[in-house]
Amino acid sequence: MTDLTTIAGTYVIDPSHSELSFTARHAMVTKVRGTFNDISGTATTEANLQNARIEVKVGVESINTRSADRDGHLKSADFFDVAQYPNITFVSTDVQGSGDTLTVTGNLTIKDVTKPVTIDFEVSGPATDPFGNERIGAEGAIEVNRKDFGLTWNAALETGGVLVSEKVKLAFDVSLIKQA
Repeated sequence: MTDLTTIAGTYVIDPSHSELSFTARHAMVTKVRGTFNDISGTATTEANLQNARIEVKVGVESINTRSADRDGHLKSADFFDVAQYPNITFVSTDVQGSGDTLTVTGNLTIKDVTKPVTIDFEVSGPATDPFGNERIGAEGAIEVNRKDFGLTWNAALETGGVLVSEKVKLAFDVSLIKQA
């Protein structure tokens, strides 16, 4: 079990071992899954989570749903408008811990729209990897309404309903490396 009160220092996201994925209902019957491959950020804290702060930046251009056409549409002005809004960001406003659960409240910004969200993370570690790096892992998920962030495009289906659900699940699986 992780003791969050003993973790202190500055940690950076290891992008090769981290992922922000999403799931949205498609055509009312199935799900589309994707990832953002460009994720970076830092987490800093003193002992007992004093002055804890987390900042994350996601490059929207890195979206990958395993369909080039769909990825292109998601990058267009219909959805993320990558040309005007290249990044999704998150900045914490409050970090609390209990056992191995970290509750992080902060501001999520998509397409220049900022909304407060709270994410519970299950934290594992610290552990030392074979290269001598101290690592911490964090996994968490939230559900957001994409329309709240200006992602409003949709298409009506002949059988009723819409092509893309409003609710989108965001899942974070992050590996952080302590800095010297």
